[in-house]
Amino acid sequence: MTPAIDDPHNARSRRTRDALLAATREILEREGFDALTMAEVAARAGVSRRAVYLHFHSRTDLVTALFGHVAGREGLAESLAEVWKAPDAAEGLRAWVRHLVRYHPRLTAMNHALSRVDPHDADAARHKETVATAQMDNCRRIAARLADEDRLAPPWTVDTAADMLWSLIATDLFDRIMVDRGWPEERVLEHLLVLYESTFVR
Repeated sequence: MTPAIDDPHNARSRRTRDALLAATREILEREGFDALTMAEVAARAGVSRRAVYLHFHSRTDLVTALFGHVAGREGLAESLAEVWKAPDAAEGLRAWVRHLVRYHPRLTAMNHALSRVDPHDADAARHKETVATAQMDNCRRIAARLADEDRLAPPWTVDTAADMLWSLIATDLFDRIMVDRGWPEERVLEHLLVLYESTFVR
């Protein structure tokens, strides 16, 4: 018989899984993908190696689960909800900019870890691709809605607009303006709204 969802063993199992994924994120943000081993995750989470393998059969499984864990912890779905429920495409684009400015600082360390990925590390490359695919899907959805409502400014097409929107998510862009130039979130939001609207909306 499958244990009930409120079974204490299930609750303990979920806590252990969350602790392992939190440890994985901490290792990646502080030391990078090269330092990520099952043994190090176990030590950081304060559990046995056997406990790690009960939840994740391999480092690949662990890294695969990381995107969902980080998205859940940082409220990705809730942050994006404003974009998808916007009454029209132009407001959806504005909500997207607010999402980027609100959400990006929460992922700075993780994004830096991804930027240092060893190209020969298959697990790291897979995670990076998962993130990029999710981002591109969102950008294409925004561009397609602008086009569907005849609000996409020329000469953009859905493909070119999606590509450019995706490029504008780059960690380096936010680092330069918010860290190197010291812009507060309010100023970044104000000027990005102008940039996005004047560029993509007609």
